[in-house]
Amino acid sequence: MPYWLHILIVVFVVYIVISIALYYLQDYMLFKPEKLPNDFQFNYKNQDFEEHNLETRDGAVINGILFKPKGESKGIVLYLKGNSKSIKGWGKFAVDFTRHNYNVLMVDYRGFGKSTGRRSQKAIKRDLQEVYNKIKEYTTEDRIILYGRSLGSGFAAKLASMNNPKTLILDAPYYSLTKVTARYAPFMPLSVLIKYPLPTYKWLKYVQCPIHIIHGTNDKLIPYKTSVKLSQVNPKLTKLHSVIGGGHKNLNNFESYHKMIHDILNQKPHDIDLSTTSIHVKHSSKTTKTKA
Repeated sequence: MPYWLHILIVVFVVYIVISIALYYLQDYMLFKPEKLPNDFQFNYKNQDFEEHNLETRDGAVINGILFKPKGESKGIVLYLKGNSKSIKGWGKFAVDFTRHNYNVLMVDYRGFGKSTGRRSQKAIKRDLQEVYNKIKEYTTEDRIILYGRSLGSGFAAKLASMNNPKTLILDAPYYSLTKVTARYAPFMPLSVLIKYPLPTYKWLKYVQCPIHIIHGTNDKLIPYKTSVKLSQVNPKLTKLHSVIGGGHKNLNNFESYHKMIHDILNQKPHDIDLSTTSIHVKHSSKTTKTKA
């Protein structure tokens, strides 16, 4: 056997082995869950909250916490978290919404916290739709705000595309999870291998409510340009909010982020009479020569 052919066979075998490993190990690479015992007691200082469990059609249990504001509720924020830990740690971010008199519901995906069930993209989407349906039993959709953080942004976009919430907020979203992983494995056939493609850009096309995208300009995990590209998918309904200098995990440490949340939650939509603006005025492309 020629030496070059031997090398080619070895490379091919290694490629196949890596592909198989990537397929079966991606759950461990993508999800970083924190498991909690069933008798774990949540504790959040100065916050009024209730723990809830929802049993799904296939027998899984989705655990969640409902945080309540001190004043009269303006609605509810369904907060879909990132890919790590559990709502035990994420619960501290509920204050960013309860302070504006919104209820906040945070749920753990399958295999996170106290939630059970075999995890898959289809199963998580189905679970979250059941959670959304349960919320609709207590309030109207014009009082529901979907907030998706990082991994949760794709699921939030999907929910918004299938329902009619008041507002969709995406925090550090990705264009698609296939695109994100391609940065780290550019030579792998990810379109075939990846089990969680989460094509946010496809789902945003069908969203009919206002879309607010928040992203840090110094995000090293999911580049800021991702949100610039996403903002062009459904431009008439989308507003891009830039946290100057913000990274992937520290937007809450910026005053500008909290001002953005305040404006998004409290602004009243209004129509603009474009006939009174310069929207149709175009700059001349010709330069006029002046006589000396």
